[in-house]
Amino acid sequence: MPRGSKSKYSSKQKRQAHHIEEGAKSRGYSSKRAAQIGYATVNKQDGGGKKAGSGRGKTSSKSSSRAGGRASARSRRGGSRAAHARAGRAAHRK
Repeated sequence: MPRGSKSKYSSKQKRQAHHIEEGAKSRGYSSKRAAQIGYATVNKQDGGGKKAGSGRGKTSSKSSSRAGGRASARSRRGGSRAAHARAGRAAHRK
């Protein structure tokens, strides 16, 4: 199997990678780089390609999803953690 082949990925992993790729494109990455980001994220979560079958069940890491969710929440909240700390200290001094 040639390097870069996606045949060992399950259909779910391919869907996930494509969805992540679309998000990367919307953030301004090139198509090639967006595809790399998509599969790199799936690899980080699942440890590589996982075809369905007996004895292949392994736990998935949710670190990438967690990091994205935390970053999203931070942007909605406005400002960085340091900025909030400064604001809190300034309000406390009054």
